[in-house]
Order: sequence, then structure tokens, then C-alpha cells
Amino acid sequence: MKKLTLLSFIFSLFLLMSPEKKLAAENLQTTIDSLKEGAVLQLENKTYQGNIVINKPMTIIGSKKTVIKGDGTGNVISIKAPHVKLSHLTVTHGSMNRNSAEEYAAIKIYTNNNIVEHINIRDSFHGIYLSQAHKNKIRFNDIKGMGKGKIAEQGNGIHVYYANNNLLEKNTIEGTRDGMFFEYANNNHSYENNISQTRYGLHYMYSDENIFKKNTFTMNTGGAAIMNSNHLKLEDNQFIVNYGNQSFGLLLLQANDNLIANNTFYMNQRGMYIDQATRNEFRHNIIAQNQIGIELWASSNEQTFTLNQISENTIPAVTLGGNSENNSWSKNGKGNDWGSAFPITDLNQDQIGDFPITYHSSLYQLIEDQELSYLFLKSPALKIYEKMNAALTKEAVMFHDPHPLTSSKGTHTNAIFLIVSLIIVGILIKGRHLLCITFGRNGRKI
Repeated sequence: MKKLTLLSFIFSLFLLMSPEKKLAAENLQTTIDSLKEGAVLQLENKTYQGNIVINKPMTIIGSKKTVIKGDGTGNVISIKAPHVKLSHLTVTHGSMNRNSAEEYAAIKIYTNNNIVEHINIRDSFHGIYLSQAHKNKIRFNDIKGMGKGKIAEQGNGIHVYYANNNLLEKNTIEGTRDGMFFEYANNNHSYENNISQTRYGLHYMYSDENIFKKNTFTMNTGGAAIMNSNHLKLEDNQFIVNYGNQSFGLLLLQANDNLIANNTFYMNQRGMYIDQATRNEFRHNIIAQNQIGIELWASSNEQTFTLNQISENTIPAVTLGGNSENNSWSKNGKGNDWGSAFPITDLNQDQIGDFPITYHSSLYQLIEDQELSYLFLKSPALKIYEKMNAALTKEAVMFHDPHPLTSSKGTHTNAIFLIVSLIIVGILIKGRHLLCITFGRNGRKI
């Protein structure tokens, strides 16, 4: 009896001296509440029951098989204190209720200076939701939704609402509504994220001065939709095989003063779609093997296109909605490389054509009048249609490049083709199917 009492005393003393190192009790919330600020909680390889609220600075670290499973009625993890770190967990079974006043997520962050990394997220409405939360780091997370067939039933992979100066880095997002959604969110940096099988891989609304660099968008209905947002930098991103009815690599709608540079737009229905946009600059982009390379509406003014490789598209560029003469297809005497479809002479070998290129077409009228015409742009019948209209009517000017560049040798296109082939093979092996479904945005705020 005395030995049993002594052992109990020693065990109790150990718990009192090292609370931050003990394994979590069955009631995870009780354990969190019992810890001091700054504590480190190491979780076992087992499933813990949520929902939990973290209301003090602390670190929670899991292992390969650590799961926090919600009860399906709210956020699985709510972070309501700054300086919280979560890592190496699987978080699942958040509320899927779309009629709640609050938009639920696997992890919802309400505070600043937190780190969420190496988290697997499944079976939740939103994946990670930043709500008026600033200077957080969200990185190395894997977020999977239910797939394109159920886009309307779910939220976004990462949702950034009135949240500024956050770092979103090296996350993988698949099968959610939108991959990354920004609303009234400024000065955020997004690097090396991989987004596929969503409605829009990236969706910006009323969000300014963000940087988006070295991200990859594949097989989404739309690669990136930039709406009502200004002074953004999109550089070194890959927009590959975003295809379907009304699909695009990049959409700019009422977006002004943005820089789009060194990106690749490959095998999209439309590489770029530009409408009601002003003073955007496009330079050093590769726009290749899309059905329409650039779709530019006459409502857009003062766009500048320079040093881009625009080649092997079914239609290189088309202007819709009337004539637009306020856009420039060259800058500082340097235009764009239009590929082998537009042979040019360069007698002085300065890599700039001796004569301008002017592209006329009558297809703009068909595209404006018939929405489904996008699906048949490669049909031989359209070539006959255009030749007949060329003989009967005056064709409109689609673009005028006064300083076209000599064509490159196509090494970039060959490399991209190899990369795209590997991506498609990988997706097919996983049994994915490209569906073309478009829904309106939820629009509900917290």
C-alpha cells in the first residue's frame, strides 16, 4: 500500500513539474486550457476529438498519424490568441453548414503572428480561414476538397478576409471551390502554391498590392480571377490546362495598374481574358497553344504588351466589344514574338522586325454573338467562315504590333509540353476527370 502511494505521489509530481511535455488527455480542450502560455503540447499518433479553441500563445505538434476530428458543427480548430503554432496534424470533419452566420473552416484564425504548417485538411467547408488576421504564416499544408462535381457544396482551400501581410507558401490545394480566395486583403505574399481541380485557382476581390509568385494552376475552370484589385504582381506563375466552356488562364476584370510578368499560359481555352481593366503591363510571358492567346475587350484601356512570346495559339489575340486603340503592343521600341504564324524580316539583325504586324479577323463577331463558339475554334469550318467573311466584309484589326520580335526557336514550348504531359499523366493515374462547372461566389461574410 505504501509503495502504491509513493508511486502515485511521484507521478503527480512529474505532471506538475512538466505540464508542457505530458501527452494530451482524452479531452484535448481541457488539456489546452490547463497549460501555461508558451507551452509545447506533443500529441500522440491517435485521433483527438474537436472542436477546440486555442486562446493562449502555445505550440501544438502532432505526428504522422495524429488526427483532430471535429464534431461537424463548427470550426475544428479556432485560433483566438496570437503566437500560436500548429504543425504535423490531420484536421477533419468541420461543419459543412452553408446557412450559418459564420463560415466554418477546419482551421479558423482570428489573430496575428501565428504559424500553421504541415497540416492535412479534409472534410471541411473552408480549409484555412484568416479572418481579420495579419502577419500569419500558412505553409506546407495539403488541403483537399470534395472535387469539382461538388464545388457548390463547399468553401475555399485558403480564405483570406480583411487580412493583411500574410505569407502563404508551398501549400497544395485540390478539389475545393476556389483554391485561394482574397477579399479586402492587402499586402499578402503567396509563393510556390500548387492548385488544381477548383473553380478558380486564385480569386481576388477588392484586394490590393499583393504578390503572387511561382505558383502553379492546372486543370481548373479558371486559373486566376483578379477582380476589382489593383497594384498586384503576378510573376513566374504557371497557368496550364485550365480548360472548358468560358475557361481562362488569367482573368482581369476591373483590375488596374497590375504587373503580369514571366508567367506561362499553356493549353488554356483563353490564355488571358481582360475586361474593364486599365494600365496593366504584360511582359516576358509565354502564351502558347491556347485556343485564344489574349482576349481583350474594348472596355479595357492603356494595356501594355511587350517582350511576350505569343505563339501557336489557334487565335493569337482578339479584340471584342468594338475597336480599342488605346492599348499598346510594344514598349520602348520592343513588341512581341508572334511565332511562325507571322513571318518577319530582320535585315539589320537587331531581333526586331523591319515592318509592323497587323492582324485582321472576322471571328470576333462570331465569338461575341455565339458563346459556344469557343468550343469549336479549332474546327476547319471556322477557317472557311473567316475566309468567306474576308472576301465579303471588311475585317477588323485585332492587334497592331509596330515592333514585332523575331521568333524564338521554340525551346520554351517544348519544355512546357513535357511538363504538361507529366502533369496530365499524374492526374489521369489518380483517376481525376476534368469537369467544367461554374458557380457564383458565396458572397457571405462572417
